[in-house]
Amino acid sequence: MTKDNNLKLTPVPVGVNGLDEKQLFSFVEYRAEAAEETGYSEYSYWKSVWQNFLKKKAAVFMSCVFILLFVFTFIAGPIGNYQYSELRPDKTQMFIKPNDQFWFGTDNLGRDYWSQVWYATQTSIKLSILVALGELVLGVVIGLVWGYVRKLDRFFTELYNILTNVPTIIYMTLVALMIGQSFWILVGTLILFGWMGAARHVRNLVLIYRDREYNLASRCLGTPMSRILMRNILPYLTSVIILRLALSIPSAIGFETTLSYLGLGLGLDTPSLGILLRNARNYFLDFPYLLLFPAVIVSLITITFYLVGNAFADACDPRNHV
Repeated sequence: MTKDNNLKLTPVPVGVNGLDEKQLFSFVEYRAEAAEETGYSEYSYWKSVWQNFLKKKAAVFMSCVFILLFVFTFIAGPIGNYQYSELRPDKTQMFIKPNDQFWFGTDNLGRDYWSQVWYATQTSIKLSILVALGELVLGVVIGLVWGYVRKLDRFFTELYNILTNVPTIIYMTLVALMIGQSFWILVGTLILFGWMGAARHVRNLVLIYRDREYNLASRCLGTPMSRILMRNILPYLTSVIILRLALSIPSAIGFETTLSYLGLGLGLDTPSLGILLRNARNYFLDFPYLLLFPAVIVSLITITFYLVGNAFADACDPRNHV
């Protein structure tokens, strides 16, 4: 800056290190290849999910244990000495403790408990997976609509309140007495009255995301509701949905065990872990192995999905993909 005779300050362009402005700046040649290189990223959401999940050693170990357990349920029957439904009316064959012939002993009807336990485990796992998937699909669909469409909020809220205020055991009792007891009836009933928890959770999350700026812009542009729900909202719920699925499987096993224990679950001709636990209650003090084997398997499955579900939910959270 310099001063003139009237004491007015006038700016004078000064370069850096004695260079003028023309020498300081120059246009850079544009190259499309270089621009693509700077904008390229190797990030993959599901790859990052898998990498983060593998860091949880306990969850990985327990998931491998569960897979081996489920596969073994198909192998245990053929390698056993007897069929699960084979009866031996001879009283000397009843309540035999585990030995080299009857690996898990025999029950009160003289049936091989090894084949009974593993067939029951296979049945309970298949039932729990079907119920968990059915509850999740129905709950997520209803929860998305419930939270996004304001006109339906009152209807679903009242339906939720009516269904949840009546104990589920009453519904199950009515179904068992009026329709019957079978594998598919129990699966359908558990799904029909089990979607409410997942739907309420999803609905609360949708309310958080539905009025964000990008969703408001999508609605103004005429984007269909289904596309907004599937593209703009559902991806934010991935970790929650996976956690819900993982925790629903042991919950379904536990509920089936409770219903079978009360005589409201599967029929007596279809062994399940709940039925085995119910039958063992009368003989536990004298023959504890009848309760020990199914109880250990139920506990193992429950712990496995609790650890795997939490680990996978954390891995699905994009905030952990650093």
